[in-house]
Amino acid sequence: MEEDQPMTEQSSDEVHGTEIKPGEVEMTHPLNQEWVATGKNIYDLKCQSCHKLTEERLVGPGWKNVTTKREPHWIMNMITNVDMMLATDSEAQKLLEECLVRMPNQNVNKEDARKILEFMRSNDGEK
Repeated sequence: MEEDQPMTEQSSDEVHGTEIKPGEVEMTHPLNQEWVATGKNIYDLKCQSCHKLTEERLVGPGWKNVTTKREPHWIMNMITNVDMMLATDSEAQKLLEECLVRMPNQNVNKEDARKILEFMRSNDGEK
């Protein structure tokens, strides 16, 4: 009689992808320059139309000093799981209220998000 059972809702992992947990992102010291270059290429392709590398807001917030204000897992979840973040994170919701434009899902995987994070760290002056 399984066909009479109601459908269950999908878990948030199925809908939004796998959440990146605190402590799950390993930081490199010094920066991985290959990742920095790849992250810049992804930024040029998918991010620069909405985000400047300064503190100035374009459509979305500027990226300058973002890595000093936010935890690595938060940044990567904002890149890879924007729907989940806007649904559950008060800081992400505040950014939406400030910017008035919802960040689109750019279909960036976890590995590429990590490379974007490395580029952000470089942009913030880390070596």
